Parts: sequence; structure tokens; C-alpha cells
Amino acid sequence: MAVKTESNNGLAICRVDGEINISTSPDLKKTFDKLIAQKTPKIVIDLSKVTYVDSSGLATLVGILKNMRSYGGKMRLAGMSTKIKSLFEITKLDKLFEIMATEEEAIAGL
Repeated sequence: MAVKTESNNGLAICRVDGEINISTSPDLKKTFDKLIAQKTPKIVIDLSKVTYVDSSGLATLVGILKNMRSYGGKMRLAGMSTKIKSLFEITKLDKLFEIMATEEEAIAGL
């Protein structure tokens, strides 16, 4: 898994590539801990190149959202494959996260 982050005017766009699983979740958390420590007000996580998410990956994303909300930050997920979107729907996490079809849509409303 790799994460490329681009920051611009208080908005961080994080493009994740690969699997988010028990092995890669700690690295993902470290990446976002840095942004949260800086109190980045808006984050878009582009999941269009993510091929798999397990329960530890879901827990990591929930933790990131919780930490952002603690200081009033906003986070959106974008570009999920049908398979990953259905995972969010089955676990009811689609009610917790703002999920947009594309990165552009996610940026537009922030």
C-alpha cells in the first residue's frame, strides 16, 4: 500500500493505492496522524486504487474520522470500487462517512 498526499489551502488529498489490511493499517494511521496533528481542516481520501479493505482497515478509517471530528475537521471518501462500497454499506459505515463518487465531487462540496 502507498499513500500520496497533496496539500493545498487547508485541503489534503490523500490517494491510497493497494490494500488496506492488518499489515498496512498502521502505516495508513501514521500518515493521517501527521495531518491530524497539524489540524488539517479538510481531507479527501481517494480510494479509487484500493483493491481490498479488511476490518482493521475499516477501524483505521473510523479512527481517522473520529480524530478529525474532535477538532472540527471534515473528511470525505471518494472513488470506491463497487466491491468496497458494498462493504461500507453492509457494515452501515456508509451512514458514518461522506462517500462521493469521484475525487472532484468530494473536493467540490468541502
